[in-house]
Formats: sequence, structure tokens, C-alpha cells
Amino acid sequence: MENLALIDSFSEFKDDKLIDRVTLMAILEDVFRNALKKKYGSDDNFDIIINPDKGDMEIWRRRVIVADEDLDFENEEITLTEARKIEADFEIGEEVSEEVKLIDLGRRAILALRQNLISKIHEHDNTNLYKQFKDLIGDIYTAEVHHVRPRVVILVDDEGNEIVLPKEKQIPSDFFRKGDNVRGIIESVELKGNKPQIIMSRTSEKFLEKLFEQEIPEVFDGLIMIKKVVRIPGEKAKVAVDSYDDRIDPVGACVGMKGSRIHGIVRELGNENIDVINYTNNVQLFITRALSPAKVSSIKINEEAKRAEVFLKLEEVSKAIGRGGHNIKLAGLLTGYELDVIREGDVEGTTADEDDVELTEFSDEIEEWIIEEFAKIGLDTAKSILKHDVEDLVRRTDLEEETILDVMKILKEEFDS
Repeated sequence: MENLALIDSFSEFKDDKLIDRVTLMAILEDVFRNALKKKYGSDDNFDIIINPDKGDMEIWRRRVIVADEDLDFENEEITLTEARKIEADFEIGEEVSEEVKLIDLGRRAILALRQNLISKIHEHDNTNLYKQFKDLIGDIYTAEVHHVRPRVVILVDDEGNEIVLPKEKQIPSDFFRKGDNVRGIIESVELKGNKPQIIMSRTSEKFLEKLFEQEIPEVFDGLIMIKKVVRIPGEKAKVAVDSYDDRIDPVGACVGMKGSRIHGIVRELGNENIDVINYTNNVQLFITRALSPAKVSSIKINEEAKRAEVFLKLEEVSKAIGRGGHNIKLAGLLTGYELDVIREGDVEGTTADEDDVELTEFSDEIEEWIIEEFAKIGLDTAKSILKHDVEDLVRRTDLEEETILDVMKILKEEFDS
């Protein structure tokens, strides 16, 4: 049957594309009515009966019987002579229903019909996909690596939907292989032509916030609130937390015993160093907490300019600035103030490039026991080590010459960068 030849894939579309029966029937009827309009000029007097589950379809045309000499509109009227060929006792004014075979539309029209049908179903799928992922923006999503390219990683979820993870949305230490499961946040859904492009991000502050919700029950339950998140992806992050319940220690609850709760988040973010800070409306106290682990002596705030002069003892300056200036940069972003670090006794502020860096800031590259060896002889900053020669350090510590050279190379790279 010609009808079956065209619609033999109705059930396949329904199963594969997960289109509900009502929607599929509406798409099919729309496609056929468009074809009828092209062929006959109007579809008002056509009835379309579709059973997409069985692949059955019938098209019936209704026409009014007129006298042979009164035929004006061939699509809507039929002569008495022609009507009586269908049924001998028809009279003028009665309505005749005839089945229209698809072959009557012409071979070219049938091919166009099928193409239009496929296009409409794909359009429906894309619209649904766009709406589905629009609702997921800001949520964590997991997908599998399908293809790794230099500037983008292509992911595929369980339903076969393609998700894009651009290079700039990846943490610098990220390394993916085909088949790896990747977690990130759905950051945006963009229409490229008629097809939605789903963008994932692992560098967004929202990703870190949602990881806290997933990993820390009190955050998920709303007992602890994430007030603000700032981060340098893969390097360092600061998270301000608060709780309306005085019985809850928000920082302790987020970090857990010996860091047990936050460890999974740190690992997910490529060992990103995360500082969890108690939020407060007291600006001076908030800035002090944000600059942790440095101990602030005093703060002078210019509220109008949103600047703050932070006074510290000499040994605290490197802690406040942090490796690569990350600590002071994030503290400024977290508090909303531009921070100028000033040594007690100095008139002018210091900058990250002019100051030393605490040796503990290199704990991800230098083992703890090596840092402790240097600390035994009073060397706890990068510059304090670099100003000594290797032979002197070998003599004064239990470290091998090769180990000391490796440490010096790491420290020099910090000041060269």
C-alpha cells in the first residue's frame, strides 16, 4: 500500500524520539494538510485519520453534489454524474466522501512529504531539547567523553545528547580520555541554526557552589547558606558561608573532620585550594577573615572608593598576598573592596610582585617534610631560601643537593612568571 510505504516508520519515530502519541499525530496531520493545500489549494474539506502505532492512515475528501452544468469549484464540488458513479442513488445537494490515495498526490509530493515529516520531527526534538536543558542551566550534569579535540571536549549523556566543554571552561589540570565521566555545570544553551548547543563549564563559581550543595547535607538542606564564591580555577577559591542557626558552625560543617567533607570537592576541582570563610556584615572583620591565613594588624576603609588599606607585620605580608597574588586577589573579589597591603611602618602599599611568598603556599609541589626541614633552620619563605647557595643549605639541612635544586627551580619559576 502506498500509505504504508510512506508511514512505515511512524512507530519507529515514536519509540526512538520519545514523541508522545498526541504530538506525533499533530505533526503528521500538519504535514499532510500542507501537502493537500499545495495539491488542491485548500484542506478545509479533507478529513485525515491517523493511527501512528499501526502505521495506518486514511485521507477522505468531502464534496457537495451539484448539477453537471453548475460545477465551479472542483475541489469542493462534484457533478451529479460523477457522484452516481460512486453510488447510484446520490442526489444534488448531498455530500460525497471519497478516499484520497497518496499516489494521487504524485511521486514528487510523496518524497517532499516524507522529508517534511522528518524535518518537523527533528524540529520538535530540538525544541524539546532546548527547553529541557534551558531548565537545567545552573545545575550539575554528568556526561561521558565522546571525543577530545584541542579546543573542545565533546560529551554525550545517557540519552545521546551532545554536550560541549570548551577549553576555556576546563580547569587547567583537566585531562580527559574517551569514556571518562565528566561533571560540570550546564552554563548555557545556544541555538546554532535550528540545533541547540549545550555548553558545560567546570570553571564557573556556580559549579563550586553546587558541589557544596551535593557534598554537604547542611548546605543542601538550607541550614548553611553560600553567600559568595570566588575562584581562580584549579588554583584557589574562597567560599563565604553563613547560618541562621547559632548552634551550627558553618565553616566546620563544610570542611568536616580533618577536611573529610571538602576533600571530594577539592579532588573534583584538580586539587584547587578552597578557603571556607565565615560571612559577616562587619566589613573590617570580613576583610580580615578573607585574608586568612595572614593575621591583620589593622584596616583603614574608604567606603566611597571601595578601597581598604590593610596593615600587616612584615612576616604576615607574604601570607596575605599568597602565591601568585591569588590570596589577596580573591579576598578583594570576595569582599568587594580593592585591597592595598601595607607593611607596618611603610608609607606605601606593597604589590604581589614585590613581596615574598610563604613556603607553605607551594605545598602542592613541595612535600611537607621538605618544607619542615627548611623551617627548622628558620627558612619559611621563598626568598629566604633563594638568597642562600646550595652548598650552604646542604650543610645546614638533611636534604640532598638534588632535592634543594628542585625546590629552588620551583621557587624561581614563581618569581619569573
